[in-house]
Amino acid sequence: MSIREIIGALDVFAAPELQEDYDNAGLITGQSGWTCTGVLCALDTTPEVVREAVEKGCNLIVAHHPIVFKGLKRINGKNYIEQVIIEAIKNDIAIYACHTNLDNVIEGVNTRIADRLGLVNRTVLAPKGRMLRRLITFAPVDKAAEVRAAVFAGGAGHIGKYAECSFNSEGTGTFKAEEGADPYVGKVGEQHQERETKIEIVYPFYLEQQVVNALVDAHPYEEVAYDIFTMENAHFGIGAGLVGELESPESEEAFLGRLRAAFCLPLIRHTALRGKPIRRVAVCGGAGAFLIGKAASAGADIYITADVKYHEFFDANGNLVIADIGHYESEQFTIDLLHDLIAEKFPTFAVLKTAVNTNPVRYFTGAGSAGNG
Repeated sequence: MSIREIIGALDVFAAPELQEDYDNAGLITGQSGWTCTGVLCALDTTPEVVREAVEKGCNLIVAHHPIVFKGLKRINGKNYIEQVIIEAIKNDIAIYACHTNLDNVIEGVNTRIADRLGLVNRTVLAPKGRMLRRLITFAPVDKAAEVRAAVFAGGAGHIGKYAECSFNSEGTGTFKAEEGADPYVGKVGEQHQERETKIEIVYPFYLEQQVVNALVDAHPYEEVAYDIFTMENAHFGIGAGLVGELESPESEEAFLGRLRAAFCLPLIRHTALRGKPIRRVAVCGGAGAFLIGKAASAGADIYITADVKYHEFFDANGNLVIADIGHYESEQFTIDLLHDLIAEKFPTFAVLKTAVNTNPVRYFTGAGSAGNG
């Protein structure tokens, strides 16, 4: 088993192209061609996690947060980032990060939060636009089904919960093969008219190369004509946050109590309760204050996220309850997500979850005690 194979499976689930511009998801140390001896899944990569990987015989750490976000001018171990890089290189440990690309797929980080809360009827809270492309091509009528099937197999034709979506219309195409051509139909030097099917199919932008390759490989023509257009439409499976509903409404106090238990929280920072039942719930793992307005516009009764600043709590404006449960706490089940994704694809391979609690935040919960949720 190579590290490349494991990374490839993760990239299919959460394409690297979906990461935000500021992010640094991907292979940070190591080489994809290495044989993998085991995988250790973590939220963060700390020196303790690297040592754990060495002790457990895992030469690949798959983490949610990238250990390197910006350029390092020196690597001499003066902080934990440099210590991690040094230890990883010394011990031939590859570090791979699956970060905002995992946040931006509907079945990613936020789905694990929604699962813990029992949310149904889920949709992306802030779907991204310009994620889709429209492919238009022309094929002989008797070959259209074969070409469509190949393009579908290349990853095109998915719209929401529907697969193999396309629009087809028939017309007449003309061409004249010039000297040196090897036409599928017609003769060199003579204009030919062919009944053709115009095929229109959508696909996510990051699959463009494999979709085009599938088209060209399956098409009978020597020169394949096709057009590609960027679509402004929002992609409702890609974007930040998630909004869903409870099976039945709950009181604010009951819901907050269940939230605290489900995420093992020592406390919850929240805005004033409104005295209204909770039915519609918005979530965003990690720092999600930028989506407060989206949560309110989506009709959420409560928005669960982390890293909300003092003045950002005012943005609730009485329209919803904002609940800050902590960055680590909101994303803690991402470790399970990464583990399950790899273990499902490679069921006989050693995939472990870190035993290190990497949360740097501590809470004073009583006399002489300080701990995490």
